[in-house]
Amino acid sequence: MTKEIRVHSVQETEQIAEKLAALLTPPDVITLEGDLGAGKTTFTKALAKGLGVTRTVNSPTFTIIKQYEGFYPFNHLDVYRLADSDEDLGWDELFFGDAITVVEWAHLIEADLPSERLEIRLTHCGGDERMITITPIGPRYEEICEGVFQ
Repeated sequence: MTKEIRVHSVQETEQIAEKLAALLTPPDVITLEGDLGAGKTTFTKALAKGLGVTRTVNSPTFTIIKQYEGFYPFNHLDVYRLADSDEDLGWDELFFGDAITVVEWAHLIEADLPSERLEIRLTHCGGDERMITITPIGPRYEEICEGVFQ
């Protein structure tokens, strides 16, 4: 039940992320894919804002994991640097704990991801236009996906 929405501005991207945030509870896991500059971090910042995070959110490219407090604990992972690595950073604690978790470049740790999750792909279409493709995996995430598109 993959769904797509084309957005025409950063603000529209942020609106989708904030709408999604209102539907999340721990231990929900969101994976984000897309080329460099596709808007993964922009999406994550808006998601965090929607979750009540007041600290500045930026990409944890060099630290891999950043944790924030909002309405719920919020984990932001950028696993780009883990390509070709077998490093285990305590995935079970992150994915099945008391936080909402966003994973950028999730395909690099595919084998470690929970079997149920919400996969989001951002595709740059030129200028500020993006195609946001949302694929729910599991009944919980199908409900969340429906809520985003209502």
